[in-house]
Amino acid sequence: MPTNVYFNTGTKPEQRLYENLIIEQLRAFGQDVYYLPRKLVNEDTLFGEDSLSSFNDAFQVEMYLDNIEGFEGQKEMMTRFGLDMQDEATWVVSKRRFEQLISTDQNLIVTTRPNEGDLIYFPLAKKLFEISFVDQDDPFYQIANLPVFKMRCRTFEYSSEVMDTGVSDIDGIQTSESLDALGYQIVLETATESGTNHLITEDGAFIVQEDYNIDIIDTSSDSEYFETQGDSILDFTERNPFGEVT
Repeated sequence: MPTNVYFNTGTKPEQRLYENLIIEQLRAFGQDVYYLPRKLVNEDTLFGEDSLSSFNDAFQVEMYLDNIEGFEGQKEMMTRFGLDMQDEATWVVSKRRFEQLISTDQNLIVTTRPNEGDLIYFPLAKKLFEISFVDQDDPFYQIANLPVFKMRCRTFEYSSEVMDTGVSDIDGIQTSESLDALGYQIVLETATESGTNHLITEDGAFIVQEDYNIDIIDTSSDSEYFETQGDSILDFTERNPFGEVT
């Protein structure tokens, strides 16, 4: 038989009050963070990724760090490639506040909720987190309502994405960590006949400034060392085109 009509699991005023209390708690005990929607530039529909994605907006919003004892995950781990930061965090945001501040952005792939792949910048720790999963039903239908999003995040591994948010601390990540040589190309004041404002060669290649030195930008780079050692071992002359040791 159907449930008792005289007992309602949640009226609109009750749900509204519940949401107001949650927002008040987030503002009292949460953290001011920035939400960065990912903009797809050259999406690979086969693999479902975009190696040229950019972040052009940053929305400040209050969120609650679910684990108050610190970040989760495996923390710092020494691997064969060096020190690997594997911090994880779970951020909680009000659905109503997300709709008010963020969901109107045109860069959101799905406008009704946070998107996997978007970033959260935590100014207090100066860390960027990438959203890996969005839980939409935790807590589960309290008074027949789902008032929050829980975003499970991991430390963002920067790989030369464009950061142009207008927030200096975030945009500075691109300046200090980008290995993209095109960021050092010579820019002209006016566009050329081809429509580009960059100085290029007759073959269409970009001309890069002398400031671009991979050994200075990436202090862990061993390119020059390997080239020097390789020259003393391999011989690619006409007498030995396959580089075998003679």
